[in-house]
Parts: sequence; structure tokens; C-alpha cells
Amino acid sequence: MADQLSPDEKFHLITRNLQEVLGEEKVKQVLQERELRVYWGTATTGKPHVAYFVPMSKIADFLKAGCEVTILFADLHAYLDNMKAPWELLELRVKYYEQVIKAMLESIGVPLDKLKFVKGTDFQLSREYTLDVYRLSSMVTEHDAKKAGAEVVKQVEHPLLSGLLYPGLQALDEEYLKVDAQFGGVDQRKIFTLAEKYLPSLGYAKRAHLMNPMVPGLTGTKMSSSEEESKIDLLDSKEDVKKKLKKAFCEPGNIQNNGVLSFVKYVLFPLRGEFCIKRDPKWGGDKVYTVFEEVEKDFAEEMVHPGDLKSSVEVALNELLEPIRKKFGSPELRKLTSNAYPDSSKTSGGGEDDDLAPSRLDIRVGKVISVEKHPDADSLYLEKIDVGEPEPRTVVSGLVAYISQEELQDRLVLVLCNLKPQKMRGIESQAMLLCASIEGEPRRVEPLDPPEGSSPGEKVFVEGYESGKPDDRLNPKKKVWEKLQVDLKISDECAAQWKDKQLMTKLGQITCKTLKGGNIS
Repeated sequence: MADQLSPDEKFHLITRNLQEVLGEEKVKQVLQERELRVYWGTATTGKPHVAYFVPMSKIADFLKAGCEVTILFADLHAYLDNMKAPWELLELRVKYYEQVIKAMLESIGVPLDKLKFVKGTDFQLSREYTLDVYRLSSMVTEHDAKKAGAEVVKQVEHPLLSGLLYPGLQALDEEYLKVDAQFGGVDQRKIFTLAEKYLPSLGYAKRAHLMNPMVPGLTGTKMSSSEEESKIDLLDSKEDVKKKLKKAFCEPGNIQNNGVLSFVKYVLFPLRGEFCIKRDPKWGGDKVYTVFEEVEKDFAEEMVHPGDLKSSVEVALNELLEPIRKKFGSPELRKLTSNAYPDSSKTSGGGEDDDLAPSRLDIRVGKVISVEKHPDADSLYLEKIDVGEPEPRTVVSGLVAYISQEELQDRLVLVLCNLKPQKMRGIESQAMLLCASIEGEPRRVEPLDPPEGSSPGEKVFVEGYESGKPDDRLNPKKKVWEKLQVDLKISDECAAQWKDKQLMTKLGQITCKTLKGGNIS
């Protein structure tokens, strides 16, 4: 497509939906001679969220215009910015960012073979680059460095020297990546102007700068990884997307600081060229828009209801997120996610969070060997279950009364193995069979299903807690099981979860067949 575009058409594609361009004439001049070389950098700090689709959609525009695009995973910057990424996690964060950014690009149809991916520390630790950092630091004043990073670098009462180095390194990246232009959010404008001011002092060319507007978050402010309520994560479930959009700031007729409307403008229209408002026929039925301004006008005039806008964005957003969720459903990427972003409640120390860590539960895959009625209680059943030990465990359960014995025989189930054994009508129960259930008349109960290919004894863990060690035996006086069990639920997609995190084995997630919204006991 790019071969058929004129320089003016390429310029229009490169600059559409941008808030500001510094160095327009330079961009036009380059396009008269060759393709534009541009880079976009991202510090590998918090987890990317759906606002990252805004730069992704612009990268798609750049590629359509024939640009040579480099994506920089700025790991050193992530550390310099008040150590938002600890040194020991830098490599894992880069791997996570690379996987998730590539998944985002694939979900919007961007060919990865047209992109160049670079890690900051691959060139920022070289002798030449380091000398240029020293040269630049002898020219830039503390005032200029602090001012440049004011909207990007975390602002604290006693700032570290590393935060003052951050803007200068970002300026030097333009030279070492050999680009004509840098692309970023308008919040980086002061860093861009610092680069324009000081790079020529080092004998390097002044680059052009392409700036996206900052998309409002769900609360009406900037969407931020550090503000949970303002963002939708790329790996959020459909239920979470619905819940967060439902709470999003979206007043009738208000088009200012409207994150839902901005997502339509800066992501959905550039990618699809149209947007469909889905609504009940009695309110006019579905309407397809091919120009964003018409959506904005109808919303401002309250011809489009906030509920219809949110539900329509929900559909479109889930279509973008589903390939990413699917890719990150693999055990390898789930492990990468939990290692790159370890849950603070997993750390040891004996505090309250430790008491409630689900890794304390010894849940395993088991195989039912036999099922029979308790000899002294009609409502209880005895199961012999293989949990990967030399001898099967005896489990006494009342839930089996709601499940046919034939259904349980020889099937794989989930078993909690570190409760204190207790006698039930004279027979010792050595574990607990875990099932999904919904109260009612009659009560509905289903066994939980491990992933296909599972074997007795395999560990079951909560996503993000796989490295924790279970207690040898849960102390019944501490009520650990009872406290954790409250948050064990079945999602609307029939996935077993604890506090919205998946129950997993190394082969995938735990599910049940039909009991959406049920409890696990």
C-alpha cells in the first residue's frame, strides 16, 4: 500500500489523530527522499493496559505509510524512574512487555516482520553511549532535567539522581537508534524539547517529534498502570471489563474527559474505520458510524445513551483482548506474568497477608478409585482417591449425594490434602473433595475439572501464587481454609477462581461444566 501513496498522503497517515508535531517540515522533507524512520519507546514498568492500543494503532498507521519502525523496550529507564522496576526483575519485565506488545499488535493485524524490537540495555551500556551521557550531563542543568521529566518521571519529595538522568538518556536514544523522529504521548513534550535543544550541542541532528494525546482513563483522568480504577488491563476477564466499564465516568452529553468516547476515537476508528452502537430496536436499533465526529455529536446531543456506548465499546474491546487472553492462557506465559509481577502478599513474614495466601492450601489433582455409601450415614459417601501417594486417601463427603456414583468413578477431581484428618461417623476423612455448587432446591453440585491430560498428584495453584509452599497441615484454630474458601468462586465462564485469579495446574485452568457463579467447597 505504501508504494502507492504520495508523500503528502503518507504525511497525512503519519500525523492523523496526533495532538502535536514538532518538526513537520523535516518529516515532509524526509518523505520526499525516502521512508521515515521512527521509534516508540516504552519503559518496562507496570503492566500495559488498554490505553496502549492508542500507540499501537498509530504504529499501524506508520507501517501503512511505509515507515521503518523501531520499538524500544526501555528497561534501564524503568529502573532509573525511581526504581519502578527493581533491577532483579528488569529482564522478566522486558520479556513480558515483548510478549504482550506483540500480542496487541497481532490482535490488530500488524505484521511483526515489519518491526524492529530493541532492548535499551543492549546499547545503553556501551562505552560510546556512556561517554555521551557524561557529555550531556555536563551541559544540562538540574533545572532543565527536572523540568523535562516532570510529567513522566515519578515525582517524589526527595528525588533520586537517576530520575534526572532519565530525560537525557531518552534524548540520546534518538541518535543511537538512528531515527528521524520519536513518537510518544504529549506528556513527553518537555523531554522532546530537551532533546531538540541539546542533541545539536553534541553534534547530533535535531529530530522530529510526533505526539499522541493522553487518553482519559475510566475515572476521567489519565489512564495509569498505578491507578487500578482508571484502567482496564489487557488480561482482564470479560467480567472485569464489564464491571470496570460499568463504573467508568461517562455522563450523558459530556464529551470532556470521557475515556470511553476517547477509546472509540483513538483506537476503534483508526483500526476499523467504523463503529457500531448496539441498542434495543425500541430505541432505534443498531447504528453504524463511519465518522467519529457523528458519534461525538450524537452523544453530546444525548441521542446515544452512555449505557449503549459502554456496552458497544465492551463488545469491540473484548474482540481486541480475546487473542491476547488466549495467548497468555498458556502455562509458560502465565508463569512469566507471575514472575515479572510477583504478588506482594506472597512474601513471607507471618503477617496477615501471609495467613491468607492461597499457596498455603495443598490442592492436588486426584483420581477417584471407588465410591460407596457410608455404612452408618445415608447422606455420606466414602471415596478412595489417588492423590499421587503410595496409598489412596479416604475421603468422606456429603456432596457426593448430589452427584451420581457412576459420574465420579475413575474421573479426575480436585482434592484438598492438608486439612487435619477428622472422623465422620466413625470413619476418618483424610482429605476434602472440592466441588462447585449452587444452593437452592435442589442443590446443584458438580466436580471440578482439571485440564485434559492431568495426572493424580499434580499441584493445583492460584495464578500468581505458584511458587508458594503449602502448610504441612492447616491449623484448624487459625481457620485458614475457611477464610480462603470465601473467595473461591466459579466465574461466568465456568472457570474456578480465587479473588478473580485462575485456579491452575501446569497444563491450564480448572473449570466446571455448567455452574456459572457457583461457590467452591
